[in-house]
Amino acid sequence: MSAALAAAPPLLLTIRDVPKRFDAIEVLKGIDLDVGRGEAVAVIGSSGSGKTTLLRCVNLLEEYEVGEIRLDGEPIGYRLRDGRRVKLREGEIARQRADIGMVFQSFNLFPHMTALENITLGLIRVRKLAVKEARGRACHWLERVGLADRATHYPYQLSGGQQQRVAIARAVAMAPKLMLFDEVTSALDPELVGEVLAVMRDLAESGMTMLVVSHEMLFVRDVASRVVFMDGGRIQEQGTPKELLYQPKSERLAAFLGRFQGLFG
Repeated sequence: MSAALAAAPPLLLTIRDVPKRFDAIEVLKGIDLDVGRGEAVAVIGSSGSGKTTLLRCVNLLEEYEVGEIRLDGEPIGYRLRDGRRVKLREGEIARQRADIGMVFQSFNLFPHMTALENITLGLIRVRKLAVKEARGRACHWLERVGLADRATHYPYQLSGGQQQRVAIARAVAMAPKLMLFDEVTSALDPELVGEVLAVMRDLAESGMTMLVVSHEMLFVRDVASRVVFMDGGRIQEQGTPKELLYQPKSERLAAFLGRFQGLFG
């Protein structure tokens, strides 16, 4: 184990022996992963390697048959009762989900609500904040993502990059313990990608714990504290960006990085 991994920060997320099947297709094959508090961990790999499914299991959007996922020491989604694995009630799962923010490829904003209203909705309904406090927090995050002047705009009045920044503001305004990002720039025009990545960089530098699936390899190189390479439903390699991107150990990782020729010479 490298010195960088040996000196990892206290754990926030632990995943132990988590598989996932869709009918006969085994998408995840016993995942083990730790994410330290304040880490920005990037997950890379080809399409179909299981990256998105892993995030969806962490956020309980997909059930996982066996294994365990813990956030801040608390088992996510399931408990052992009398030796049996029992799924939690929906109210408990909703409480746990509130501590795990997730931003998707699609923006998923409510089209009939302004940017400000999209952010305040969860703060009022889930976090039970008073309207004034919710609006104050929403305005803070709109300013943080550079959209203070777009608070009263509806999604159709915003560019794709602006909509994604509102989606990020909505997620982080809930004060989650962990943020999940699933290829959040893949649906954007190239000229809009930078503004979203700048927001994510700012969050990482501020100490937000993040698990990021991304093909933006320069972002991965410059921002991630650790990189995880998935292939065939397994974690094949992990280490610092310098270790993985410049010194791949496996032929599979070397072949994957070959697609980004010139970036990691």
